[in-house]
Amino acid sequence: MDDKTKIGIGLTFFGILFTGLGVVFFFDQGLLSLGNLLFLAGVTLTIGTQRTVNFFLKRRKNFKGSAFFFGGLFLVLYGWAMVGMILESYGFVLLFSDFFPTVIMFLKRMPVVGNFMSFPGVKNIVNKIAPRDSLPI
Repeated sequence: MDDKTKIGIGLTFFGILFTGLGVVFFFDQGLLSLGNLLFLAGVTLTIGTQRTVNFFLKRRKNFKGSAFFFGGLFLVLYGWAMVGMILESYGFVLLFSDFFPTVIMFLKRMPVVGNFMSFPGVKNIVNKIAPRDSLPI
């Protein structure tokens, strides 16, 4: 892993942290804006500029998610933090829904989280999000 990727992972982490703090502090516009910009910069540094552009704009399947994500980002920067975060969250789910089964499978293998995910009520929700037949082996 080169230094650019390490910096990108750090920026992505701080972007998620500041976005989370912005939500906790009742949709603080400054924290949300900083978190969004750090997240985008981190993703770009981690996977590269060309792959980031391809992910958001070139794949036809991601147009709707990208439009909601960037529309929400614009609204957060403009000052409508709550509406922007709702749109951004919907776009994030649309963009990254293909990765959810892989993340669920990873979480099931973790010691404490895996035990929690095997509880009856939680297990039903997890199986609706990522059915067994959709998980990669």
